Amino acid sequence: MTAKIKKLKAFDPADYLDDPKAIAAYLEEAFSTGDAKFIADAMGVVARASGMSEIARTTGMSRESLYKALSADGNPELGTVLRVINALGMKLAIEPQTSI
Repeated sequence: MTAKIKKLKAFDPADYLDDPKAIAAYLEEAFSTGDAKFIADAMGVVARASGMSEIARTTGMSRESLYKALSADGNPELGTVLRVINALGMKLAIEPQTSI
């Protein structure tokens, strides 16, 4: 008897980021890690979920430069981060740490 092998689809979190609350929770979790590469990658996932072409148009940046900056190997400038956050309809908030 020959067993059928099914190919699994790779998990893409962008498939589940379909509303502002889910996007905010995903980004909040990413920022809480303090890992710049993870944050950049998470922002790239959210940008893809929201439509990279639309984010590029809104920010005035090219899709290619956004894909590069918002990847695990990217290192986006603060201005890029702020433009993308704004284009996503989000805002950054600063609050004191609970333990210093």
